[in-house]
Amino acid sequence: MSEVQDYSSRLSDPASRKFETFSYLPEMTPEQMRKQVEYIVKKGWNPAIEHTEPEHAFDHYWYMWKLPMFGETDVDRILSEAEACHKANPNHHVRLIGYDNYTQSQGTAMVIYRGPISV
Repeated sequence: MSEVQDYSSRLSDPASRKFETFSYLPEMTPEQMRKQVEYIVKKGWNPAIEHTEPEHAFDHYWYMWKLPMFGETDVDRILSEAEACHKANPNHHVRLIGYDNYTQSQGTAMVIYRGPISV
């Protein structure tokens, strides 16, 4: 059996905190973000965008950027909304969510833009 790597994420160290899908990986490139949005659309999930200050990522609800994009299948439109949220809130984390109507839950959630971490 292979050795499992320990990710030392601590509340006392804001730079070490991990959250959401892919948070242990480097930031996504635009091409990787596009692939994730394409996956959400292919699954028939409803995309939504949320944002929050990095210091509140764990202890507050995230702010919704507009309403979820019910039925939206245009990948470029979804990406442009995420970018607009990031530009309007450059110091916030921005999260992309895919809501699954069938299970009435989040099919996926990932931070696609990370705000600066103040230590």
